[in-house]
Amino acid sequence: MSDDQTPAEDFEQIADAAADELLALRAENQALKDQVLRVAADAENTKRRTEREANDARAYAIQKFARDLLTVSDTLSRALTTPPASGEPAVNNFVVGVEMTEKALQTAFENNGLKKIDPVAGARFDPHQHQAVMEQASPDVAAGGVINTLQPGYELLGRLIRPAMVVVAAKGSGAQAPGGGDAPANPYAAQDGEDSGGAVDTRA
Repeated sequence: MSDDQTPAEDFEQIADAAADELLALRAENQALKDQVLRVAADAENTKRRTEREANDARAYAIQKFARDLLTVSDTLSRALTTPPASGEPAVNNFVVGVEMTEKALQTAFENNGLKKIDPVAGARFDPHQHQAVMEQASPDVAAGGVINTLQPGYELLGRLIRPAMVVVAAKGSGAQAPGGGDAPANPYAAQDGEDSGGAVDTRA
């Protein structure tokens, strides 16, 4: 304390210096918090990106193999659609064996991220997962709805590898669109202006 300063002035000077130091510490603390939050956000983004890239790499690596197995699954499903009518125990055991094989194959699919797409009758046509191979009038299903599925589709770890082949209700079918409301002008159009890619395939 200088000779020309009073104790009150000296105390005020010390208090001002302490207040300035406190403000500086608070600012530094906030800056450190912001830095920690940014680092945490970057780490989470990196983790998600790594997981996504790992899933993409995995899906790409087994995509062809998965498609080949779908042919096996289709064959088993067709065999079970019209099983041979016979009272012979050997034939019955064979049918049961095919059913068990088909179930085991589906379980293996699910365990490895291969999800079946099998829309029920009356479901809304989804251009991102379904492919309309034909359309026909239906008194029970509204226009744009799925009448039945000719071949189930599959997606591998969230990536579509085969759309479900479906029959859809033609314009004028039913009384109400699936899920309520009026049927869209184009039942195959994607929602929110997205590209559908789901036009009717007349080659089937």
